[in-house]
Amino acid sequence: IYQCLSCNKHRSNNSRQRLLRLKYFLYFYYFQIFCLQTKKVTQMMEWTSKRSVIRMNGDKFRRFVKAPPRNYSVVIMFTALQPQRQCGVCKQADEEFQVLANSWRYSSAFTNKVFFATVDFDEGSDVFQMLSMNSAPTFLHFPAKGKPRKTDTYELQVRGFAAEQLARWVADRTDVQIRIIRPPNYAGPLLLGFLLAVIGGLAYLRRHNLEFLFNKNVWAFSALCFVLIMTSGQMWNHIRGPPYAHKNPSTGQVSYIHGSSQAQFVAETHIVLLFNAAVTMGMVLLCEAATSDLDIGKRKIMCVAGIGLVMLFFSWLLSVFRAKYHGYPYR
Repeated sequence: IYQCLSCNKHRSNNSRQRLLRLKYFLYFYYFQIFCLQTKKVTQMMEWTSKRSVIRMNGDKFRRFVKAPPRNYSVVIMFTALQPQRQCGVCKQADEEFQVLANSWRYSSAFTNKVFFATVDFDEGSDVFQMLSMNSAPTFLHFPAKGKPRKTDTYELQVRGFAAEQLARWVADRTDVQIRIIRPPNYAGPLLLGFLLAVIGGLAYLRRHNLEFLFNKNVWAFSALCFVLIMTSGQMWNHIRGPPYAHKNPSTGQVSYIHGSSQAQFVAETHIVLLFNAAVTMGMVLLCEAATSDLDIGKRKIMCVAGIGLVMLFFSWLLSVFRAKYHGYPYR
């Protein structure tokens, strides 16, 4: 009996020692993780204090974004800003991304929960290859825990790259609310003031002859311009802030027409406006050819020109429609 009791006591002591060793090991392990996380956060905060958007290469990306442990989220814009890349959209997107990062950096709610960074193709081409990325600009969110999901990729072609749209996406992915603060832009008020001054000056110079204000052609032309601007999608551009066009950095191919019916480029609205204006001009020529008092030869020329404009540009409009709405004509 005494020997059994001694064996049990010895086993109990061994179990306690193992538990203590495991406990010390876990303490040491979590302490190491804490120290590494603190070191990473300190370095990221130091970089952010100098620049709101951290510039990363392949080494920084692997150490501070891909390698665990990490208790902060990183929103990265993958871009190609070098002049030889000729990516005008990248420059516009970079400006909006800077506005977003500065609004967060100088906000009273700023914390080390989210950081903003960029990876340029010429400084981190290995990162592009690692992520199988072949277009720029692209926005990705790398969460503090787990791998990025499909929703962590920003839908640039649908939502545009305006800072306000990016802020909504960041809030959806990180629960961090960012109030966008833009630097004051006096170009709009100055242009409006100049326009009003010109109109006022013309009205003053012709104060004794204001018949042009009652000219139906002037008002018809003004209304037509307004309708063409609105129907081409300019208001959508103002709200969404889409890129002017898209250039594939791998192939260099520039797209002016968006391939989806849910989005558009600024260049696309200009093309549609031009086509609509040409069709309208063709219809006006046809109406004038039928009702004017000109000689028959000039009226024939106007008729042929009107038919040509309507047929040519309306067919191009249908081609654009077919490219965006797949499956057309519908059956």
